[in-house]
Amino acid sequence: MSQSLASKQDVIFQTSQLDGKIYIREQKGDFQRIRRYLSWVLVSGFMLLPWVQYHGQQGILFNVPEQKLTLFDITLFPQDMFIFSLIFILAAFLLFYITRLYGRVWCGYTCPQTIWMLMFNWVERRVEGSFRQSQALDNAPLGTSKVIKKAVKHSIWLAISFLTALVFMSYFVPVSQLYSSVFTFQASTIVLGWVFFFTACTYINGGWIKEKMCLHICPYARFQSVMFSNTTTLITYDNTRGENRGPRKLKAQKATDMGDCVDCGLCVDVCPVGIDIRQGLQYECINCGLCADACNDVMRKFNYPRYLIKYAPKQESKRRWSAHLGYGVASLLCLCFIVQWAFSRDEFDVSIIRDRQALYRVNTQGKVENTFVLKIINKTQQTRGYLLKIEHDENLIIQGTPEYVVSPTEQAMTYVTVVARHAPSAQKIPIHFAILDQKSHEVIQKSSSFFSPTDAW
Repeated sequence: MSQSLASKQDVIFQTSQLDGKIYIREQKGDFQRIRRYLSWVLVSGFMLLPWVQYHGQQGILFNVPEQKLTLFDITLFPQDMFIFSLIFILAAFLLFYITRLYGRVWCGYTCPQTIWMLMFNWVERRVEGSFRQSQALDNAPLGTSKVIKKAVKHSIWLAISFLTALVFMSYFVPVSQLYSSVFTFQASTIVLGWVFFFTACTYINGGWIKEKMCLHICPYARFQSVMFSNTTTLITYDNTRGENRGPRKLKAQKATDMGDCVDCGLCVDVCPVGIDIRQGLQYECINCGLCADACNDVMRKFNYPRYLIKYAPKQESKRRWSAHLGYGVASLLCLCFIVQWAFSRDEFDVSIIRDRQALYRVNTQGKVENTFVLKIINKTQQTRGYLLKIEHDENLIIQGTPEYVVSPTEQAMTYVTVVARHAPSAQKIPIHFAILDQKSHEVIQKSSSFFSPTDAW
């Protein structure tokens, strides 16, 4: 490769940086094959999961109006928010753990921003041609060809964004209602508003903001470096082997004072965030491996050993087990707490509080009665029967039938009247309720107070 060609590439790269737009060159390779497979799996799962039916209803659904989350056989209510805290803590520790071991591979391989950004770039390459043709098109005067290509590209981007928004909303609105109501223009204003909002967000993020999200907006890029150590596996340029770098002809003999780097600039052309990995570790690097695949192609053409740019730690450690301390132990503890919560979770939830309308009441028979508000939440997917009784006090009885039937994942609210057979000996006495699930025989106990008039008043 000649010096003039290398200089020309530098000029084009610098021009693209001045314009504020990074033109990403497409690249194939071992690492990109892994990334594409992961992208296909994640995007397919994202799109298909809302269509999975379970017991005649959508398997995964965030029902915002009813404040419940259905996950196949499990229904979570606001009372179960503790598990969400544990899950988010676990996800954070796992992210930190992976970052400690392998740097920002989450950003490079599985982050939705990266997946959609490269998806939009794939569309741009199909419509406008190579990244150099795309640069030339942007610099060309306005004409029919330019207008058509730009219109086609942005139309496809908007279509992808609209589909993404619909899929995302299908986690909150049943798919049996969402698609038919949207395409027949019968969806509510709220649903349409959210669909258009997420369409705009996807279009702007994937098509316009792109790498700026990783560089300037995402907080992870700013604090991830504090989790690195000398043993963290990162994309690294082998400076000893590569320098002195310089252009050369393909079949020419390498000079003794030259390194393996041919200074082709392809590692910069393929970088989604526009950095030169040969300048050392930079916080912008998302560890996607594109530069390594590009460099491997060049090394193969020149018949040089591969992996001039590779995943490698700054130094090898003999105490490999120590890398799993800290974040690894914290992740394991969070996972244990989640498992323990799953096994100890109640299949129903109960609240019983005094009616605020009256402290007590004397009925026509002269007996004192108190009224309580009983709420039972059935967290299972089956209809359940529940039995309410009073423990440790034979003087207090429940008026009427203390049996209640609650539909799957529903909440039942009723008023319970408790009557004292004989005059209570105190103004305020404790009362203990027990609610029995007649199928699982699980019992939940609640306590309150029974009030009555006494001579002490």
